[in-house]
Amino acid sequence: MRRHANGLVAQLRRPPGGRDGRMMLLSQFVDRTGTGVWSAASVLWFTFVRGLDARQLGLLLGVAAVAGIAGSPLAGRAAERLTVRGLLVACHLLRLGTMGLLLVVDDYAVLLAVVALTCLGERAAKTLEMLFATRVAGERRGVYQALFRSTANAGYALGAGIAALGLAVGTPAAYRALILANALSFLLAAVLVLRTAEPAGQGLVMARGADGGGAAAADAPTATPSPWRDRGYLRFVLLDIPLNLDDSVLNVGLPLWLVHHTAAPHALVPAFLVVNTVLVVLLQLRVSAWADGPRGAVKALGWYGAALLGCCLLLAAATAGDAWSASVALLAAAVLVTLAELLRSVSSWELAVSLAPPRARASYLGVAGMAQSVQKSAGPLLITGLVMTAGPLGWIALGGAATGLGAVQRRASLRRLASVAAASPAASRAGRSPASRAGAVSP
Repeated sequence: MRRHANGLVAQLRRPPGGRDGRMMLLSQFVDRTGTGVWSAASVLWFTFVRGLDARQLGLLLGVAAVAGIAGSPLAGRAAERLTVRGLLVACHLLRLGTMGLLLVVDDYAVLLAVVALTCLGERAAKTLEMLFATRVAGERRGVYQALFRSTANAGYALGAGIAALGLAVGTPAAYRALILANALSFLLAAVLVLRTAEPAGQGLVMARGADGGGAAAADAPTATPSPWRDRGYLRFVLLDIPLNLDDSVLNVGLPLWLVHHTAAPHALVPAFLVVNTVLVVLLQLRVSAWADGPRGAVKALGWYGAALLGCCLLLAAATAGDAWSASVALLAAAVLVTLAELLRSVSSWELAVSLAPPRARASYLGVAGMAQSVQKSAGPLLITGLVMTAGPLGWIALGGAATGLGAVQRRASLRRLASVAAASPAASRAGRSPASRAGAVSP
C-alpha cells in the first residue's frame, strides 16, 4: 500500500499531459473542494436559512437534476466549435455568479432558475474536463482518470470538513461564508484553467478548418457523425445508466437501509463515506492499471456486476443479524460497492471514448455524460420506491439485474469495438467517399 501511495504521489507530480494535466488536476481539486462544501451544507441552507418546506426543496432538487441532464450534451456540442478551455472557464464563472445570486435572491421561481443553472454548469464542466483529459492524456487517459478521481475524492473530503466547521456554528452568517467559499473555489479554478493551453482536438479543427482559415464546419469535406443517430452508441449510453446505480446504493441505499431495516447503530452511517473516500484515493490508480485500455474496460464490466451483486446480498443479509453482525455486513457492503464504483468509473470512461468516432468525440462524450445525470435523478427514486420497498428480495433482484446488464453491455461493447477497429482501415482507404461521410457506426 505504501508503494502504491508513493506511486500516486509520483504520478501526480508527473501526470499525463505534463504541466497542463497537472494544472487541470489542481483546478479540479479546488473545484471539488468547493463542491464538497456546498453539498454538505446546501439542504440545511435551503431549509433553515431560506425556509423552504419539503415540497419546495424536492421540486428544487428535481429541477436541478433535470437541468444537469441537459448540461452534458450541450457542452459536448459546444466543444465541437469552441475551445474546451474557454467553455470550461465560462462554466466556472457561471457557477461563481449563481452562487453569488443565492445570497440575494428571495423569489422562489428565480431561486429555481439559479439552482438549475448551477447544476447545468456543473455537469457541463465535468464533460469538458473529461474531453480535456481525453485530448491531453491521449492513450494514458486511464491513468489521468485515476488521478482525477483520487484528487476529486480528496477535494470532496476536504470540502465536507470545511462545511462541518460552518455547520457547527450554525448561524446564517456561517452558512453565507460557506457559500462564498464555494464561489471562491470556482474563481480559483477558472484562473488555473486559464493557465493551461488549449488541447489539440478534432472538434476545433472541424470548426475552423484544417488550414486555420476559419472555414465553417458545414464547409468541411466530411460531415461530423451525430451520436443521436448512432444506435450502437446510444445503446451503450442507455445501458450505462443502470450501471451507475452504485452511486445511489452508496449514498442513499446504505444509510437508509441501516436506519430503517437493521439493528446496526446509526453512528455507523458516516463510516460509509469514509470507507469510500479512502479506498478510492488509495485504489483507483491500481484498478485503472489493471483494467487499462478498451479490453480492460470490457473486463471490468463483468467484475462490476459481481461486486454490486455481492454488496446487495450483504444488504439483504444484514436484516437478520444483531447489531454487531449487521454492522460487519454493512461495512463489507460499503467496501464492495466502492469496488463496483472503481470498476464502473474505469469502464464507463474508457468505453465512452473508445466507442466514439474520433472526429466527433466531443459531442459523443456529451451524450455519454448524460448517463450519470439521469442516474442521479432516477436512481434514488428507484432505490427508495422499488428496491427497499420490496425488502431483501429487492436487493437480490437489483444485484442480479446489474450482473445481467453488465454481461449485456460487455457483449455489445466487444461487438462495437470490433466494428470500430474494422471501420478504421476502411475509412482510411475510402478517404472522402460518401460512405465515410455518413460517419455512423451502429453495431
